[in-house]
Amino acid sequence: MSIGNSPEDERPFEDDRQEARLSVGQALKQARITAGLTVDDVSNATRVRIAIVHAIEADDFAACGGDVYARGHIRTLAKAVRLDSAPLMEQFSADHGGGRPAPTPAAPLFEAERIRPERRGPNWTAAMVAAIVAVVGFVGFTAFKGGDDGGTTQVADGTTPAVTKSPTPKSDKTTKDPKPTPSDSAIAAAPQDKVTVQISAADGKSWILAKDHNGRTLFDGLLQQGDTKTFQDSEKVNLVLGDAGAIQLYVNGKKIDDDWQPGAVERLTYTKGDPQVG
Repeated sequence: MSIGNSPEDERPFEDDRQEARLSVGQALKQARITAGLTVDDVSNATRVRIAIVHAIEADDFAACGGDVYARGHIRTLAKAVRLDSAPLMEQFSADHGGGRPAPTPAAPLFEAERIRPERRGPNWTAAMVAAIVAVVGFVGFTAFKGGDDGGTTQVADGTTPAVTKSPTPKSDKTTKDPKPTPSDSAIAAAPQDKVTVQISAADGKSWILAKDHNGRTLFDGLLQQGDTKTFQDSEKVNLVLGDAGAIQLYVNGKKIDDDWQPGAVERLTYTKGDPQVG
C-alpha cells in the first residue's frame, strides 16, 4: 500500500508542465496532430509551402525569409490548426525579437488568397488612334496650303492670262502611317488571348512566387534589385510578392500603381481582362 498520489494522478500535472515548455513549432505541430491534419492538409489550406511548414514545426524560421514573414506564417498556421496565435506571437517575439512587436502588419495578408480589384487604367488604344488621326490631319492640311501657291496669274497687258498648274505632290507613305512612340507603360505586343505579367525589382530585392492557372510553379526565388521577370498563361497568373513595396508591376501592357508599403506581402491573381478599363 502506497501513501500519496499514484503515478496516474501525477501524470496530468507532468503533462501541464511539459505543455508549458512547448516551443512555438512544437505547439503548432501538436495542435495540427490534435486536429487530425497532415502537413499537406495545412499547406493546401494556407498556401504555405510544405517545406516551410516542416521548418516552422522544427523551430527553424530561416526559411521564412525574415521575422516579418515568420510572424505571418505563425498566425496563418495557428488559425489553420485552431490555435490561439497571441501566446505564440509573444513567445516568438521573446525568443527572436526581445519582446518587440512586428514592424509591419504585412503578415495577415497570407491568411487568404484574394483577387485585388485594380484601379482603372488609361485607354491607350484610343489615345494612339487619336494621335494618328491628328498627325494625318496635320499632314493633309500642310499639303493643301502648299497647293494654294499655284493657280491663275493675270498678265498686265490684257492678253490671255497664263494658267500655271502646281505639280501634284507625291504621296508620302511615312506620313500616312506614322508609328506611335512606345510609352514606358506598355509592353507593346502583349497578346490579347493571354495574360502577361511583368515584375521588376525596382526599389530593392524581393522574393517572388508565380504560378499558372493549373497551380504549376512558374518561378520561385529571389529577384535582386534591377532584375525583371515576365510570365504568361492562357487564363491567369497567381503571384506572391514577398516585399511588394520594392516591386514595379505591369499587367497586360499596363502599369499597376498601388500604395504597397516596404515589407508588405501581397497575394495577387491577374487574368486576361486585367486591369479593368472603363
